[in-house]
Amino acid sequence: MKIDITTDPGSTKKVKTGNWRTYVPVINHERCIACGTCARVCPEGCVFPVGDTALQGKIFYEKDLDYCKGCGICAEECPVKCIKMELEEK
Repeated sequence: MKIDITTDPGSTKKVKTGNWRTYVPVINHERCIACGTCARVCPEGCVFPVGDTALQGKIFYEKDLDYCKGCGICAEECPVKCIKMELEEK
C-alpha cells in the first residue's frame, strides 16, 4: 500500500489558512526599504508588492492573510526589521 504524504508544489494557494494561525506580520511602511526580501523568502508566496509607493518613492509590500501561516520568516529575514509578528486578534 502506497501512502502519498506530500502535495504538489504551490498547492497551498488552493487552501486558505484556517483559524489556527497565532501570529500575523505587521509591516511598518515608514521603515521599509523596499528590498523585496520578504516577498522572496515567504514560503507561501503571500507577501507581494502593491501599486502604491511610499513617500520616498519606494514600493509598498503587503501580505495576503488568507494564505499566511504566521511562520515569521519574513520578519526574521527583513534586513531593517520593519516587520513585526503580532498576536492575531480573533
